This record gives sequence, C-alpha cells and structure tokens, in this order.
Amino acid sequence: MNFPRSLTAALLSATLLSTAVSAQDEQSEAPDANTVVAKVGETEITLGHMVLLHARLPDQYRELPGNVLFQGILDQLVQQALLAQTFEGDQPAFVKFSLENEERSMLANEVAERIIGEALTVEAIEAAYQSEYVANGAAPEYNASHILLETEEEAQQVREELDGGAQFAEVARARSTGPSGPNGGSLGWFGNGAMVEPFQEAVKALAPGEIGGPIQTQFGWHVIMLNETRTSDVPPLESVRANIMEKLRQEALQKGLDELRESTEVTTEAAEGIDPALITDYSLVDN
Repeated sequence: MNFPRSLTAALLSATLLSTAVSAQDEQSEAPDANTVVAKVGETEITLGHMVLLHARLPDQYRELPGNVLFQGILDQLVQQALLAQTFEGDQPAFVKFSLENEERSMLANEVAERIIGEALTVEAIEAAYQSEYVANGAAPEYNASHILLETEEEAQQVREELDGGAQFAEVARARSTGPSGPNGGSLGWFGNGAMVEPFQEAVKALAPGEIGGPIQTQFGWHVIMLNETRTSDVPPLESVRANIMEKLRQEALQKGLDELRESTEVTTEAAEGIDPALITDYSLVDN
C-alpha cells in the first residue's frame, strides 16, 4: 500500500524525533569508566578499558587526532577480545603471575601515592626548608666523585685498589656501573638533601681529598671521594623545592613501610638456598 506523501513524511519525522529524544536521554548521563562502548560476544568493553589502554600508548600515538585514536583503541580492544575468546585450556602460568604482579604493583603504587600525598603539604615543605636551609644560614656544598658497584665485595676490592695508589678517576671509568663512570665518577657540586641520606652523610664526614666507603644505598655499593667543599648563600625555596619534596617522599614512604613491617609478619626464609640464576629461567612460567 502506498501511503500519502504527507503521512510518510509525518512517520519519518516521528521516527527521527523519537531517535533524537532517545539519544538525548542516553546522553543525559555523562559517560563514566563503566560505560560500555562495545560487546564482543559476552565480553563488554568499557570506556575505562579504553582510558587505561590510551595511558600506556607511546607518545607518538597520542598525537593522533582524537577520533582516529578513539577508533584505533576500540578496534584493538575488540580484536583482543575476539582472539582471547578463542583460547581453550587452562590459563598459562605466565598470564597468572603477570596479572598478580600487575595487580600488586598497581595497588602498591596507589597506597604509596596516598602516603606521599599526605606528607607533601605546603606546611611540611616550608618546615623542611626552614630546618635544612634557613636555620643553618650559609649552606655547605660538596664536590664529590663516586664509584658505583653491585656488590660489597666488588666495592671492597675497589677500595683496596685506591688505598694502594690507583687513580680514582681511572678506576671509576673502568669499574663504575653508574652513569657518572665515563666522567671519572664526578658528581659535580651538590648541597644538602640532593643525595640519598646514607650517601650524603658519608660525604659530609670526609675531608677534601679523602676516600670513604664502601657504603650501601638503594642504588648499590659506593666508594666515594670528596674533591672539595664551599659555602653558598641560603638558596631560595623554589630552587630547592624539588630536592625537599623528593626527600619528604622518601622519608614518608620509608616510614610507612617501616610501620607496615612492624605490624605484618614477613618471612623470606623460603627463598634461602634457591639459585639466584633461576629468576632468568623463563621456562618455569612457560606452560
């Protein structure tokens, strides 16, 4: 049956109006992380999945136009879902351990950021500045060199070489694993708070020309030589803010970890006797 032209137009108009109202209703609620953007079989892909995949993209891809990037990320997630749905059998060991590591790391980072965020207040930064810089008046600065090594035994061997007359810069170029090694171990000038605390304290205890160590930090084992010292004026807060904030971060995180260790039973005896080389044996998780 042929509808009158006016009725056809009316029906079409009603359909369009209904669609527009429906779309308006759907868009009345702002999309959030749980908003489903696609379904692949029974698998839902959400806006949250897209956001996190975008966060891991290399910088060059983030420069693409938004619509191109959106569609590319969506296509990738759909393709992954299609492939993943065809997997049969038990979950591979490497997937299980990777997911556990990823979850542990993300949750740990979240808690660490909360601990650090509570410590990095305007008041704490100002108090640290007053205590470490203003209260001491003119601040000492140090010019030092170091040789970074992986083990205490290696560091002790290097110390013995230096005590026997070897040139510090030459040994640093030959043995140091740190980025300053090719430059003879030179760290240039730095003030209080610029280095991690064990290193800073070791430098402060030396006289110019004296060698110290080995000492251990989270970076490894260090043999240190203090080249010279000087005194500088009190620096403005903005010039040392980054150093203060880094120190507050380290202190807050270490305090938080110490408190957690005190309240949690931690045992590592089961690791004793295991060959360290096994951590490079990927066949252990390749099944």
